[in-house]
Amino acid sequence: MSLPTPAGYYALDNHSVRAFLNGLPDMRAKLGGKPETWAVEEVGDGNLNLVFLVDGPDGSVCVKQSLPYVRAAGESWPLPLDRAFFEQSYYRAVGPHVEGLAPRFYHYQPELYAFVMERLSPHIILRRGLIEGRRYPHVAQHVGEFAARSTFATSDIGATIEEKAEWTASFAKNTSLIRITAEVVFSDPLSQSPRNRWTSPELDGLATQFRADSALKGAVADIGWRFLTSGQALIHGDLHTGSVMVTETDSRVMDPEFSFVGPIGYDVGAFLANLVMNYLAQPGHATAGDDRREQADWVLDQVPVFWNTFKGRFLALWETSARGDAYPATMFANPADKAVLAARREAFLDQIFADAIGYAGVKTIRRIFGFAHNIDFDLVADPARRAPLETKAANLARQFLLEPQNFRTPEDVIAAAKVI
Repeated sequence: MSLPTPAGYYALDNHSVRAFLNGLPDMRAKLGGKPETWAVEEVGDGNLNLVFLVDGPDGSVCVKQSLPYVRAAGESWPLPLDRAFFEQSYYRAVGPHVEGLAPRFYHYQPELYAFVMERLSPHIILRRGLIEGRRYPHVAQHVGEFAARSTFATSDIGATIEEKAEWTASFAKNTSLIRITAEVVFSDPLSQSPRNRWTSPELDGLATQFRADSALKGAVADIGWRFLTSGQALIHGDLHTGSVMVTETDSRVMDPEFSFVGPIGYDVGAFLANLVMNYLAQPGHATAGDDRREQADWVLDQVPVFWNTFKGRFLALWETSARGDAYPATMFANPADKAVLAARREAFLDQIFADAIGYAGVKTIRRIFGFAHNIDFDLVADPARRAPLETKAANLARQFLLEPQNFRTPEDVIAAAKVI
């Protein structure tokens, strides 16, 4: 059963969302006209929430609301409503630093656990575009910029002790979604969890093999520990190709409900993993007229674009905008100090990349053997065609986790993906 709901809460529908928005003068003015003329469509196809697109004669908005359960599982998996609070809190925290890279935030209604933000149009979800064989020449750069700007600004390099403490204390209460991540990303896929699923019977043997791999489980447990204990910055927490909406020129990162103060490499690794999985899935979407080889190569080439953008922007911000209490400028005043600091900066980014490789591994394994899968693979209807592609992804993920010394640069990722 779903959890009891607090006083004043009710699940919005196509009718009541009009009344909700009509009661907000700014939103009523933005939409224009009368509520009965507004077009409303519920489009929430994710795992958790209700999402309404509302169009009026003068403008449009998007309304997102928490449900008291996991939507993908139904009322048998209850879930607290407060994820909407943390999502809007994340937008408020990072919004000033990522203008043009996330939807604009308009309003939060606490008793409904609902918020209003910019409706993105004619954007589509990046994952769907890549599956359809589309190319977005700026998206890897845009997401790299977003990841660098958001994490730098909320780290101990870009923010003060007091600011960081506020975020740490507030987002530490996002325990229901932190627990979901700890379970469905890290522990479930290598355990006998009833939530797990995979392409069966084709991958039955591989699933058994992975669950019996002690070294792999140790590596996943180690990086899971770092996920729970490394509070480097306020992270998005679910930065994949399904959390980015795009046009050919514009990219916006959305859905930060899993946000908390955690390891920067988790966001970086999640997006990296999803690019690689899309690359490996491309043959499954080939047709007689398009073998998808060029598309696959283009997708894989976005890995260094994404990482190099992230690294370059993070380092540039460190040069110009460091106002935090880690590596304080007052300690590094003379020329010899500056050389040492430059080396420390490079080492810091090298460690983020190393962490990202490990997180890319766990994010991939959970998409093959865990609860929530990627449509990159799932839309390949024939299991005999899909299973070999998933096998490649799972085996590459195992390399990420057990052979981290072989992945020092994004070019190492490209090379391994091409021969797996």
